[in-house]
Amino acid sequence: MLKKLGEIEEKYEQIQDKLCDSAVIADMNQYRELMRESRRLEPVVATFRRYQAALRQQAEAQELLGDAEMRDLAQEEHESAKAQAEAAWAQLKILLLPRDPNDDKSVIVEIRGGAGGEEAALFSAVLLRMYGMYAETKGWKTEIISANETELGGFKEVSFSIEGDGAYSRLKFESGVHRVQRVPETESQGRIHTSTVTVAVLPEAEEVDVDINPADLQIDTFRSSGAGGQHINKTESAIRITHIPTGTVVECQDERSQHKNKDKAMKVLRSRILQAEQEKQAAAIAGERRAQVGTGDRSERIRTYNYPQSRVSDHRIGLTLYKIEAILNGDLDEIIDALITADTAEKLKGGGED
Repeated sequence: MLKKLGEIEEKYEQIQDKLCDSAVIADMNQYRELMRESRRLEPVVATFRRYQAALRQQAEAQELLGDAEMRDLAQEEHESAKAQAEAAWAQLKILLLPRDPNDDKSVIVEIRGGAGGEEAALFSAVLLRMYGMYAETKGWKTEIISANETELGGFKEVSFSIEGDGAYSRLKFESGVHRVQRVPETESQGRIHTSTVTVAVLPEAEEVDVDINPADLQIDTFRSSGAGGQHINKTESAIRITHIPTGTVVECQDERSQHKNKDKAMKVLRSRILQAEQEKQAAAIAGERRAQVGTGDRSERIRTYNYPQSRVSDHRIGLTLYKIEAILNGDLDEIIDALITADTAEKLKGGGED
């Protein structure tokens, strides 16, 4: 592990030198890639240097333990440095865990109303707003890709992109069934209804990640449909793309431009195919780790939002918070941090194996 840490520090220093090179600065793609790698390595290097400094301090204090006048102070410094070194070493073990290669990527989020009809569609709109507000707090950009809106302002299904470094690392545990318990506005008897909404979070795939043969695509155009919009049903700008080998179908009708709709639909198609390939690879690995936070399967109920009790419960880690309004306004960090911590603990228990 010390050898690996030394190699990481050396690589980090080499990257810092390259970032000062005028030729690299002029090449925005190379510069951006190096900056991303630098940000990834920086916490490891900083913690390693903190660990080394604590060891040096510990050794210096050790030398002074034989001095009668300095013994008490040296003992105190020795214990403090030892505690700092142990804490840094524990942090390094976490930082060196295998990383999900998709963690730095932007995401495509797909939300679909499940059981509950119109009430499920209305809660889909609530979750869309929640993720949008969370993205805003992180400085991420959101864009609707496709939406099937109901007359009451809900969504039978809606897909949107969230662009920003590390979006997948923060949102990947949101995949699954979200259950809501509340009294619908249309309920005259005041009875609590239970509805479900499915969420899928896909790492956004670049063209280099997925090789799609244009001959494998069937592309159809049709007129947009749904609530609102002056251009609805006037032009055949909506796009439906079918990937024939896998049977994957993607639609996009959010833009007036057929070209823009096609670009957005291809973005979703690449991400769905990439996810399917990765799930297939993961399933083929013997003794696949099942994390404490679950598999991310869309059929798995992961969270309940109970309005009467102002309660949000994440069933995978037994976390219950009584601040539903704040959470639905995008205050998701406490839940997400707890999920990441649980996943990290599970990986450490399994020796860092995925």
